Amino acid sequence: MSATSSQVLRPTVGKRVFPPLYQSTGNVAADRLAFFHILERLKTQKRTGWVDHNVPGPESISDHMYRMAMLAMCTSDATLDVSKCVMMCLVHDLAEAQVGDIAPREGIPRAEKRRLEEEAMRNFVHEMLHDTTAAQYIMSLWKEYEEQQTDEARFVKDLDRFEMASQASEYETNHGMTTLQPFFDTSIPFIRHSEVKQWGEDLIAEREQSRSQLQAEVSPNEP
Repeated sequence: MSATSSQVLRPTVGKRVFPPLYQSTGNVAADRLAFFHILERLKTQKRTGWVDHNVPGPESISDHMYRMAMLAMCTSDATLDVSKCVMMCLVHDLAEAQVGDIAPREGIPRAEKRRLEEEAMRNFVHEMLHDTTAAQYIMSLWKEYEEQQTDEARFVKDLDRFEMASQASEYETNHGMTTLQPFFDTSIPFIRHSEVKQWGEDLIAEREQSRSQLQAEVSPNEP
């Protein structure tokens, strides 16, 4: 393979134009650095849902994954492999470095979204990381999360839901936003892990208290 031709053109799906897939140069060090560099996209790409709702200065994909990893470290559930959960949090949206944060409104079928993301992951593993043991483990963590068949994967999915609701609550508080209810409706009711469910209940209680205080400030009782 030519060292000067390190990318393969990708098709456009719907209205989203996907970056070209990486093609190995044959130089292990160069390909590994290419993977390290592509991770930067996770730091700069904003989460689509917040962008669609005109949130000022919305979080990036890596912002979301980092807090999930910290949440995983806070669990008291001794039945979980917490180290695996932390790593799964940091891997679960890794494919979005290639395909972006695809939103339902884009009309890309779920199966096609999964295919694109798996293609991206395989590209990272094979073309950039040369099938190292570490690369294979990254892939296995991603697949485990996607398949949702283990306690760890389901726990991380619940952290994904809780983190999104937490962020929505913070945007309401920090920016006075009033259009973010869908982010609560599609997250908190679906949390299954008992501890994370309690966190969700605590969050909703805090949100309601904040709303009540704000309402009291806006409409104080007449003396």
